[in-house]
Parts: sequence; C-alpha cells; structure tokens
Amino acid sequence: MSTPHKPLVILRPDPHPTERIFRPGTLSRLHDRFTVVEPDSEDAFDRVLPQAFAVVGQPDLPAERLARAGELRALLNIEGNFFPNVDYDGCFRRGIHVLGCGPAYAQAVAEYALGLALDLARGISREDRAFRAGRERYVSDGTADSVLLRGADIGLIGFGNLGRSLHPLLAPFRPTLRVYDPWLPPAVLRDQGLVPATLDETLARSTFVFVLATVTDDSRHLLGARELALLPDGARLVLVSRAPVVDFPALLARVAEGRLLAGIDVWPDEPVAADEPARSLEGLVLSAHRAGGIPDAFLSIGDMVVDDLTLLARGLPPARMQTAARELVGRYRNRPVV
Repeated sequence: MSTPHKPLVILRPDPHPTERIFRPGTLSRLHDRFTVVEPDSEDAFDRVLPQAFAVVGQPDLPAERLARAGELRALLNIEGNFFPNVDYDGCFRRGIHVLGCGPAYAQAVAEYALGLALDLARGISREDRAFRAGRERYVSDGTADSVLLRGADIGLIGFGNLGRSLHPLLAPFRPTLRVYDPWLPPAVLRDQGLVPATLDETLARSTFVFVLATVTDDSRHLLGARELALLPDGARLVLVSRAPVVDFPALLARVAEGRLLAGIDVWPDEPVAADEPARSLEGLVLSAHRAGGIPDAFLSIGDMVVDDLTLLARGLPPARMQTAARELVGRYRNRPVV
C-alpha cells in the first residue's frame, strides 16, 4: 500500500523558537499530517520552496522568490505583524492565503489593557511604590485623584482584534463606549452597542482612552499635541497597540504638566534607553511591551497554525487565523517586536 502524500510545510518560526509556539502534541500533529522542513539557511529554504504547500513564518518573499514557489497555497505569519517583505499582490493574484496570528494575542492584550486602566483609575502601582519607600498615604489621603471605571466615558481608538476582545471585558462596568475607527462603517459599531464618533469627539468626551489602532501612514502620530490637548484634564490613556500612533514627546509633555495619566506598553524604540525621561516621570505606568507575549498566547499560535493548515489541505478555508485583507495588508508599517 502506498503512503499517502503529505503536503510539504516549511517551518521558519523566527523570532520564536519552535517550542515556544508548539505544544509537543501540536507539533506531533503537524509532523503527522505534513512533511515538515526547517531549513537552516537561505539556500536550503530556496531549495525546498518550489515544493512547499505552505510557509509558516515571515521570510522575505519578494516577487522573484515567490514566483519559484509554484505549489504555495498559504503563508502563515506567526510574528504578529505583516511586514513589507512579501509580494502580497502576487499572493492574492495566485490565490495564496495570507494569514496572521494577531487573534492569538488579542485576549492577553485586552486583559492587560484593562489592568492598566484600573491601575490608572486608582493609583495602584504609584501607591505601592510610595508604601515601599515609607511614604504611604492612608484612606482618603491617597485617593484624591481616584475615579471609577463604572459608568465612565470610555473611548476606543480602533476596533480590530484588540477592541473586539476588550469590549466584553468593559461591559460589566456599564460605560459609555465611543469608538473611532475609520475602517469601519458606523452600523458595524452600533450593532455592537457602541457609539461611533469622530476622533476629536472620542478624545474630548472620554475619561479613559484605549489606543488600540495599528500603525499605517495615515495613523502615524494620529494622537499629536492638538489631539492630546482635547482630552479632559485628569484623563487616563492606555497605549497597548503601536507606539507610532502617538506623538511621544507631546504625550510625555502633557503627563509632565499633570493633565494626563498614561499606561504605556509599547515604545518608539525598544529596548528603551536608560536615560529615557519617561522612567522618572510621575503620572505614568510603565511596561516593557509585555501585554501580549504570554505562554498561553504563544502556544495558541501553534494550535491555530495546525488547525488551519489541516483545513487548507482538505480544500477548506482557514478558520482560526486572521486572513489578511488585500486592501489593507500593504498599509501596515509595523516593526519587528524585540
């Protein structure tokens, strides 16, 4: 009896080690169902590329290289960003599925964003530092600037994977949720019980603002000095998506003036310099790009990869990873995560 043909899958998981994203059982399923090749050089990659059914990773695939991948049916990005190192138009013309693992991180980032908002609402980490330094303030002495999340006016800048995951976490607080997302028609937001709003209205009427947008040429420095000045005094801003969406000098200046509190998980340059002024600035909760990269999120990537590869090999559409939109994938200006 002949052995059934197993489609060839190239596994290039950088920047992740294989064991970070594949549970042992998941990796076994991958090898059981596919011929898995992990090339150790660019030459080795090029030798197997013409026979590849799928590439798991984000290697450079310009037009000339992609043209040699005659059997390719799927490119599964497991870094979390669609970089401009792929001939995406060529992929779409040939019907190659371009998939991303963004949904794997969304829940972890959403929960962390909620944690940052609660910290900013109640000064949790600030008062922890004071207590450790012997400067604790009891009862009302340390709560003069505390506010409730319940019933608050909350603005979401962007309503993609992160916004959709954060929305149900905020629901128990019964806030008024305004959303600015120019990629979505207002009816989509209203169907979710949200209030569509302009950017200016979202900022001016929100006590809490979650910055959840990706970075494109249009959204770079979307929140500049003018926009940040629209926020009410004492507003709380949570930044967990992409640093270039915010003008950082303008943000830090407003915090230094005592008019804004902010929780920041993403930075223009990472690692952050030792002399970065934000390190000593009161009014900030600092985080080293750690909202999404937790073990549960990483391991879900491998599960998603194997599930969708299995569907594709059966001639069915993927169901778990994010399908790149032809109209949007070329607009992203994200950088690799350290």
